[in-house]
Amino acid sequence: MSFEIQPVLENEKVALYPLREEDFEALYTTASDPKIWEQHPNKDRWRKDVFRTFFEGAMQSRGAFRIVDKSTGDTIGSTRFYGFNQQDNSILIGYTFYATSCWGKGINQAVKAMMLDYIFQFVSKVFFHIGAKNTRSQIAIGRVGAEKVAEEEVAYFGEASQLNFVYEITKEKWETLKADK
Repeated sequence: MSFEIQPVLENEKVALYPLREEDFEALYTTASDPKIWEQHPNKDRWRKDVFRTFFEGAMQSRGAFRIVDKSTGDTIGSTRFYGFNQQDNSILIGYTFYATSCWGKGINQAVKAMMLDYIFQFVSKVFFHIGAKNTRSQIAIGRVGAEKVAEEEVAYFGEASQLNFVYEITKEKWETLKADK
């Protein structure tokens, strides 16, 4: 099945735009806060040289987005689709981070809901890699409805491999959760 992995997506709160090279400075301004990375597997991404490597991986993925707060126009984070598996009819969502000013305001749930609504037109399963020590993101992805199904070492672009928990949500479960709201 053929689909656009980097569409423009938007709802009432945020817009997701395909990540472009010219977005580096705006995204780094957000990413330069060390608090964002405290629980991530790669804790020094707040450093510009380390973030540059992360950004290059995002660009090469061809599935990364810049997240923009529609009320302010500010760049507030990034996320991406990656790892499409045609045989398994699945894809991953991950490498997500947000400005600390957005934490606890429903932004992550709004972004994930929009991404899931879009991608479930084309796949039957979505997986998420969450750092083994990233309890904040583990709790957040549980709120979306995903369940932990495995643990694996994830090789990050230009960075050391790290233990991640693998979470999964199926199209059927997502549709049921939406119908129950």
